[in-house]
Amino acid sequence: MRAAWQRLMRQRLNAWAFWFLVVLVVLCGVGPELSPYDQSEQDLELKATNPSIAHWLGTDPLGRDMLTRILHGGRVSLEVGLLATAVASIIGVFYGLVSGLAGGRIDSAMMRVVDILYAFPFINFVILLMVIVGREFWLIFVAIGAVEWLTMARVVRGQVLALKNLEFITAARASGAGFWHIVWKHLLPNVMGPVIIYASLTVPGVMLLEAALSFLGLGIQPP
Repeated sequence: MRAAWQRLMRQRLNAWAFWFLVVLVVLCGVGPELSPYDQSEQDLELKATNPSIAHWLGTDPLGRDMLTRILHGGRVSLEVGLLATAVASIIGVFYGLVSGLAGGRIDSAMMRVVDILYAFPFINFVILLMVIVGREFWLIFVAIGAVEWLTMARVVRGQVLALKNLEFITAARASGAGFWHIVWKHLLPNVMGPVIIYASLTVPGVMLLEAALSFLGLGIQPP
């Protein structure tokens, strides 16, 4: 872990990108609490003003502070992105582990289910789920996570297929280890690398999907 961190920080571009993201996340996390303005507070006397000392990015047509609203929107996007990715990762990892280790007809049947779900347009499926279960905030990331797990399941299954015939898995079986013991103690720790990498790529995709839903009137709405 330490060696990987040193390799990351050795490249100046990587270091700048990493710290930029850290600052961005911190600003979105604590910025709205530190701002003297409420993100929905209106002041029609200050509508559509230019940037100033009082309002660093100016105000919108309703007199609301733009910087505060941007930071608040960033926090919401991060919450949805991280929570929906967590839901998708949990479902996808569990599904992929079981499918890959079970093999045979079980694996084939489980992968056909994934293929069928892949045939549905993702955004239509999310809209259907949200119409059924409602439009509360926590249901948004649950609905998005419920359709974003498919690729994660394929990634994990591929890793399990490459691992399950190796000597340490064979030794675990020979020692009498059960199916779930092998899954949790041997396979799960060895697939976490690809899972973390793919999860980091899922977060921005989830944010874009949430923005599309909001544009259609099904996501998080103003103010």
